[in-house]
Amino acid sequence: MRINQSPGESGFDVIVKGPDSSPHINMLRHLVVPDREIEGVLSMLREEGWVGLGFLIVPSSAEGFRLVPIDEAAPAILPLPLGSYEIEEREGVPDKRRLADWLSHLEDLIGKELVLEKGDSWPSSHEFVSDMMIVRVDDEVVGHVSEIAEAKLRSHPHIRLILNDEGVQGELRVRRLTPIGARDGDTIFLSKIPSRLCHTRALVRESGIRITCDPARAFYSTKLQTERVETVALAKKLREMLGRPIRVFDPFCGVGPAIGALLNEPGLLGRLAASDLNPDAVEMLMENLSRWDNRDYPKKIVPLQRIYDDRLAGISDATKLRNAPNLVGKWDLVLGHLPHRTIELLPEIIPLLDLDTPSLIRGRVVVPEEEIAKVNRELVRILPSLLEGEPLPSLQVKRDYSSSLRLCSFEAWIGP
Repeated sequence: MRINQSPGESGFDVIVKGPDSSPHINMLRHLVVPDREIEGVLSMLREEGWVGLGFLIVPSSAEGFRLVPIDEAAPAILPLPLGSYEIEEREGVPDKRRLADWLSHLEDLIGKELVLEKGDSWPSSHEFVSDMMIVRVDDEVVGHVSEIAEAKLRSHPHIRLILNDEGVQGELRVRRLTPIGARDGDTIFLSKIPSRLCHTRALVRESGIRITCDPARAFYSTKLQTERVETVALAKKLREMLGRPIRVFDPFCGVGPAIGALLNEPGLLGRLAASDLNPDAVEMLMENLSRWDNRDYPKKIVPLQRIYDDRLAGISDATKLRNAPNLVGKWDLVLGHLPHRTIELLPEIIPLLDLDTPSLIRGRVVVPEEEIAKVNRELVRILPSLLEGEPLPSLQVKRDYSSSLRLCSFEAWIGP
């Protein structure tokens, strides 16, 4: 394997940020394979380079079967005979032996003593998006960013690009992702990475749907797949209450993964509105809606408008939606997924709800742990009358966002 650290077509400065202990959840496709066929399936996956490296084969709920993880880079539709096996999407179980494997490569590069000295500062967690790996490099180990990238690439031979995540930035919620390593065949680049290896647009699979995304241009994270599954379950509960398909508005939709999960549930959605302030996100949203909804959507970026009788989509500032008479009071479920500003913006999106029937707000919030109780009180104060028989809305901690902040979710059932 050749290592290239010389100038290339276009250079990227390696910029790193302070520590962030957020764990990364990876929802993966798994083949449901009879025990007696495991070795044959693994052989075929290895031949194609589609084994879900870094994750364990785990027992299936069906006796006599196991779940074999598939690499994110594998095609959405697998060729036969692999395509004949049932697919189950679930959270991948990390293989700690694989973690040890990448650290073994790191030890080869910088020595075991230094690896032990820095301890938990090394980026042991990561997020896969297609053939890209996203990591967060701690200030404590910034001087070894090239060795980190090389060790990760050596331990994950099917990864094309390693990106350092410096967090969500700006009004448009875009992650700043810096390339720190890439692979082209047998050559590894650790600086001046050729631009042809740095493209970040991808087609990924999640919960039975395919999603066009570009994590460097519009916010998308595989870490939130479990949240989206939970939203579908809540939406189904609301449908049962109302006895009809529900009307959903997602005013911070990004490329639309939450909408895709809802559309994938037969008979769940009636009317739908999806908007975002980020033009790049809306461009990919339109492509995704065309795929999920089996209808043509505009290929150009347009302001929020009616595309079909039951579909509205386009660019919009969520702070101005309450001033649109055709939108106010029309929706059963409103999604509030702008974590750093959700509480602030609740008064702007609450008017979208139809308060004549039971309705629901589902949101995410980033908050210091010591302020959770205070935010819970603020939620109750801001919200209109709550639905009798349902619990009071309260923040549920999902994971650490940083050493001091927690990523939380909440659902608020609103009564007529």
